[in-house]
Amino acid sequence: MKTVTLTTLLKENSYPGRGIVLGLTPNADKVVMVYFIMGRSANSRNRVFDPIEGGIRTMAADPAKLEDPSLIIYNPVRTLGHSHIVTNGDQTDTIYDFMQAGKSFEDALRTRTFEPDSPNWTPRISGLVEWKENSVGYKLSILKSADGNGESARRYFFEYPQPIAGEGHFIHTYQKDENPLPSFEGEPRKVEIPQDVTSFANEVWASLNSDNKVSLFVRTIDLATGKADDCIFNGYDCVCDE
Repeated sequence: MKTVTLTTLLKENSYPGRGIVLGLTPNADKVVMVYFIMGRSANSRNRVFDPIEGGIRTMAADPAKLEDPSLIIYNPVRTLGHSHIVTNGDQTDTIYDFMQAGKSFEDALRTRTFEPDSPNWTPRISGLVEWKENSVGYKLSILKSADGNGESARRYFFEYPQPIAGEGHFIHTYQKDENPLPSFEGEPRKVEIPQDVTSFANEVWASLNSDNKVSLFVRTIDLATGKADDCIFNGYDCVCDE
């Protein structure tokens, strides 16, 4: 599979929906986790990322304008020991609870399916980074309908136990901006991960469609220490840990 530039992919697609990128810096010293959300409706756009212990939650930017919270308010990122979970829905909590009970990422997601938002049947995308001293591996998953058939689910799992320096993998919910929205197809895209993650985060935010982008989260995990540093971009501000 050809390695492509994430910013190019984002500039070419006005509505990839929600997306996850996991990868390793060229010096193999940090693992990078990216999660972004977009929205076409007023309800979807009325959101911000808010820090919580070990991760983030989505919140209504204006609570008075919140309509249906069921598929837009959740914990996208949680941390369990040295495991970092990122998803586009409340399956974050399912994975966390299963792993806390000694079960696996895959066990958790086999109990879930795509979102019940006919006719889009939005896929549930999930990622897991598992850190051990000086080493890391990661996984991605997508749960989606069978070519738009809401009566049939498809579950796909992708495992990267030995990441390659300077390389990451990108999965997102929608192929492109259509009605109904077509689900992501194929394997996660192989993308370049640069060494300067701060500049990378700013470039990703700038590359998301200005009308549809809502929030962006970027985490780096130091492979030597396990220390995580986070940046949050919302439609109105940016918060970065130093």
